[in-house]
This record gives sequence, C-alpha cells and structure tokens, in this order.
Amino acid sequence: MGPVTSASGTGGSASAPAAPATGRIRLLAAAAAVVTVGSGLGLRAVAAGSVAKYGGDALYTVLLVALVVLVAPRWTPLRAAGTALVASWAVELLQLSSLPAELSRHSVAARLILGSTFNAPDLFWYVVGAAGGWLLHTAMVAERRPAAPAGR
Repeated sequence: MGPVTSASGTGGSASAPAAPATGRIRLLAAAAAVVTVGSGLGLRAVAAGSVAKYGGDALYTVLLVALVVLVAPRWTPLRAAGTALVASWAVELLQLSSLPAELSRHSVAARLILGSTFNAPDLFWYVVGAAGGWLLHTAMVAERRPAAPAGR
C-alpha cells in the first residue's frame, strides 16, 4: 500500500499527533457516505433514464471515495479518488463475466454492489464520480489546514 501520508500529501508517521484530525476526517467521510447513498436513492426517485443511470454511476464512485477515506483517512485526495476509480472500473469489467449477473439474480445486495451487465459509458461516469469525490475530499482537507501567516 505504500507509505502513510498525511492529508496534506506530505510524509507522516503512524505515531504523528493527527489522531483528532483523522477522527474528524472519518466522521466527515461517514457522513458523506450517508449523504451519497441518500442522494442516489433520491435521484432514482425523481429521475429516470440516462440521468438516473449515469448519475447513479457517478455517485457509486463518490460513495467509494468516501469509503476509502473512511478506511484510510490520511490518504491524499488523489490517492483516495484513484483507488475508488480503479475499484469502480474493476467491478464494471467484472461484468464482462457472468458472475455478477448470476449473483445479482440471487441477491439485491450483489445487484447494488456489482451490477449485472457491462456498459462501456459507465467507465466515463466513474471518472466523473472520482473527480467529484476528489474535489470534495480536497475541500475537506483544505478546510482543516491552518491559515498561513500574512507576510513575514
């Protein structure tokens, strides 16, 4: 997995006094995950067709970014978003096999997590979701950085 990095992208050690910050990041990531799931359900309730489908694809990757940050709160926004994007693509490419479709026939959870049918445009919408997750995570990290002193 590589060295642990702080949210600012600089090297950090596991014993750094950032525990309160990582706790806050985890709390925000958990809240973001809940809001993302709610947004996905709301989108499905009010939209149909391509808007619901591709919006859901993007939100799927936003959710994965939030879950990555929940598990690894000290990762940089780029690393968290990249990991979520790779996971999204891996799930989509897995749909080229019959495994997700078979599991989806027997489980609603499998259908929600794995989908069932490969759709190439989904790959683009996962990039959109990863970019959105990266922006949100970057804003969250920037918010907790102390302001630089004015002048010398």
